[in-house]
Amino acid sequence: MSSTPQKFVFVTGGNVSSLGKGIASASLGRLLKARGYSVTAIKIDPYLNVDAGTMSPYQHGEVFVTNDGSETDLDLGHYERFMDVELAEDNSMTTGKVYQSVIEKERRGDYLGACVQIIPHLTDEIKDRIHRVARATRADVVLVEVGGTVGDIEGLPYLEAIRQFRNQVGRNNCVNMHLTLVPGVGPDGELKTKLTQHSVKELRAIGILADVIVARTRRPLTREMRRKISLFCDVAERNVIVGQDSDHLYAVPLDLEREGIADAILELLGLENTTPDLAEWEAINHTLRHPKRTVRIALVGKYTQLKDAYISVLESLTHAGIGNEVEVLTDLVHSETIEPENADKYLRHADGILVPGGFGDRGTSGKIEAIRYAREHGVPFLGLCLGLQLAVIEFARHVAGIADADSTELNPMTHEPLIDLMPDQKQTTLKGGTMRLGAYPCVLTPGTLAARSYGQIEVQERHRHRYEVNNAYRETLSHHGMVFSGLSPDGQLVEIVEVPGHPFFLATQFHPEFQSRPNRPHPLFQAFVKAAVVRAQSQGSRTSTTTLETSAE
Repeated sequence: MSSTPQKFVFVTGGNVSSLGKGIASASLGRLLKARGYSVTAIKIDPYLNVDAGTMSPYQHGEVFVTNDGSETDLDLGHYERFMDVELAEDNSMTTGKVYQSVIEKERRGDYLGACVQIIPHLTDEIKDRIHRVARATRADVVLVEVGGTVGDIEGLPYLEAIRQFRNQVGRNNCVNMHLTLVPGVGPDGELKTKLTQHSVKELRAIGILADVIVARTRRPLTREMRRKISLFCDVAERNVIVGQDSDHLYAVPLDLEREGIADAILELLGLENTTPDLAEWEAINHTLRHPKRTVRIALVGKYTQLKDAYISVLESLTHAGIGNEVEVLTDLVHSETIEPENADKYLRHADGILVPGGFGDRGTSGKIEAIRYAREHGVPFLGLCLGLQLAVIEFARHVAGIADADSTELNPMTHEPLIDLMPDQKQTTLKGGTMRLGAYPCVLTPGTLAARSYGQIEVQERHRHRYEVNNAYRETLSHHGMVFSGLSPDGQLVEIVEVPGHPFFLATQFHPEFQSRPNRPHPLFQAFVKAAVVRAQSQGSRTSTTTLETSAE
């Protein structure tokens, strides 16, 4: 289905951050795709960083990497998973990128001597970037989510650009969707709409009228409350959408469909509305609500206080649970709590152990102990990025007899650098955007666990790292039983390692979690969870009743 001209939906938020604008945008994209429309999405982050690559996970959660090697906000992961699309650098806009481009143009003299200002030069740059994505994708509908909240000073240029944009492309070609919080206050948790009214008033003062309001709430709104929001916010009552908390993340599109959000958007845009094909999404939700059993995975990391730091990994485990028709219970185990004498306390109830990516030496000794525990106790193990590097170090120390095996990232003075900087990284001084980033090919060894899991011998996976397995040690490790089952096409870079004779012991230098989808679980996560199911079945029913101690002591 195609529409001319292209249509745009701008998504803003009020009151507080983390209202779920990304999930709402991704869900709307899924509902429009279900009606046959092509959709793409842009995330605007008003921070001055050029991209998310140099920020701590505690700031904005994980860094999501696209095929073209862009380090982006985690919301692009939601877009890709819900809408089943592949996004790129231009789908992520930051104030750093915008200012950098404007300043470069000024230095070249592109503005022909003009005094360069926020309006029109910065706002024109913002609009041009939105148009660039629209032209490149030729999508019927372009979703544009503005991070932060209305009233944030750093977001004002974007809101002004949106105001101008609508006038330039035609009011019938744009919709402004605004998310607000409807909190429950007092002992009875009485819902209050005043915050929504003030948020819309703030938006209106900027010159933007909300066409659709998504009221985020934990309880249903009464008809009277809908009418009140409609009256005070000048929005049609049918366009007041209740965004009530859902029991599952992937239930949100179906909940919003029942609320009529896609119907409202299509009517406002003048697009044909058809019966959506949501059979696949309904099947996903049925499996989530009716699993055949549960399995327990211990995710051992150092950012366990913030689930968003591992959001793609957690979602990939959920996808694999859907594929195996089981519920995956994930325990976030802080790696700094694990020591040789207490590893059993934290890990004995796990049906699988996963060590994700990360940087720096904090918590790595606990991760190494978790890997050793998995290897020695026959617990299915999956390592990702740093998880591979630590698996190699653990194997070298405790199997190959290289007691001082280490990584130059963790110990620059090590005499046994099993993990070292990649050759092309040794002269790099800038931190941002300089790692090995994006999709690269990987050749698998036939007959290995990796090849059996994928069902093919060449794959493309997304990377984000500077360090690699030191080739000088490959022969020694191979002699002691480690298999390098995935290599770069030239054979110089180790991409996958595994340990034969173990129920499931595999680690990747890349990040398979970035390509997993709820309707298409990643093959390695699928195989890992399947191995965990086998272990759970052999251990009986304890996985559904045990609660692990996971907090840092």
